[in-house]
Amino acid sequence: MATIVWFRKDLRIEDHPALTEAVSIGEPIIPLYIHEPEEEGEWSIGGASRVWLHHSLTSLQERIRSIGGELVFQRGSSEQCLLDLVRSTGAKRVFWSRCYEPALIKRDAGIKSALQEAGVEAVSSNGSLLREPWEMKTKTGGPYQVYTPFWRALSKEFSPRKILSAPKALPAPSKSVRGVPLEALGLLPKIRWDQELIGYWKTGDVAALSQLNRILSPKIGDYKDQRDLPAVDGTSKLSPHLHFGEISPTQIWNLVSEFAEKRGGLSVGAEHFLKEVVWREFGYHLIFHFPTTPLEPLRTKYAKFPWRENPEHLRAWQRGQTGYPIVDAGMRQLYATGWMHNRVRMVVASFLVKHLLLPWQEGAKWFWDTLVDADLASNTLGWQWAAGCGADAAPYFRIFNPVTQGEKFDSKGEYVRRWVPELKRVPAEFIHQPWAAPSMLLLEAGVTLGENYPRPIVDHKEAREAALDALATLKGV
Repeated sequence: MATIVWFRKDLRIEDHPALTEAVSIGEPIIPLYIHEPEEEGEWSIGGASRVWLHHSLTSLQERIRSIGGELVFQRGSSEQCLLDLVRSTGAKRVFWSRCYEPALIKRDAGIKSALQEAGVEAVSSNGSLLREPWEMKTKTGGPYQVYTPFWRALSKEFSPRKILSAPKALPAPSKSVRGVPLEALGLLPKIRWDQELIGYWKTGDVAALSQLNRILSPKIGDYKDQRDLPAVDGTSKLSPHLHFGEISPTQIWNLVSEFAEKRGGLSVGAEHFLKEVVWREFGYHLIFHFPTTPLEPLRTKYAKFPWRENPEHLRAWQRGQTGYPIVDAGMRQLYATGWMHNRVRMVVASFLVKHLLLPWQEGAKWFWDTLVDADLASNTLGWQWAAGCGADAAPYFRIFNPVTQGEKFDSKGEYVRRWVPELKRVPAEFIHQPWAAPSMLLLEAGVTLGENYPRPIVDHKEAREAALDALATLKGV
């Protein structure tokens, strides 16, 4: 007999409740990964995430081998792969960590029923969240739709479980289990555009813990302020590790709390860092209770918002050719690295939905394909926040000025110069609005607007007025 541990978005061996419970039974363990992206419905894994997943699975394979196991890869229907493996190995138990995306909840419920009908014990557990979405309720018994009360409720007297140690050994089955090579999953692109992207990252659970330890230095005290400066390495960059489960929120919560306790208590920076982890939890809480929100606004009146259709503007935004340097820098960073600084994400999202009046769903789809941390819950929460149509969203009438945002958070223009090299010789005074610079200065800087750097595709003042006019059409809806 053997026990199957089905890995999904929990690609680690430490603090892995399903793996720990399976190992405690004492039977041979079959670690399994199944690739069938179509089961995720409209949100099949995007290109950048596929690249990360390939390398993350490589890291997990090495980690499992280091403790005596062998990760089995299969491709096809998850239900059919599991039932076939049960029949061929005689396994009587399957363990996995829960997923909370709407399509996967439905799929997993069907798989659990099919396994139970086949006489197999199917055990799911929470390996991805601090609290289950159904455990968090308002005083009236409903789901939260405002973040601050959610944070207070979760953090009040919160006592997370202890971090579970990685197994020292995985007992292997007596016979090898057939699978396919990792390469057969087809995660890497045929035209290898990913070389630059993956060069920015280290994947796997060891790398994730190393990244956490990097932020757990004296600099965490400055986290609240530094994280808003895109030219500064002030964010944790843990989001892709969290998305793929290379590290758990329990590990983060406990290690940050222990670090803070040794230094006299939770600093403002450390608390703000934990609030960001809980913001992710808030996203999962919302998508669980409001499963249509990846494509539909939570605030239903926004379904009638008069969005425009402008493929040229959408393409300019995607390519980082809007003529607004902070926006273009962010979009180019995204395309090159699969990641974008958090402050800049807000600026580029605001620009799409308020300056260009293009639907937030278009932005969500582009981020889904280009982000290595493309997490459906967080992506949905962020885009509905920017569009003013979600839970605890920024009011639609609050419109970021991309020039002043750049001047405030990238005052010297270092971030823009890094990602928009056409402007690297433009002085800081004009780096965020090169069209306002004297023509002689632009000539000396090697910039010809409309040729090697675009003029703004929309005027900020006119775009702001158009956005407010569009919002006014919803009055009384």
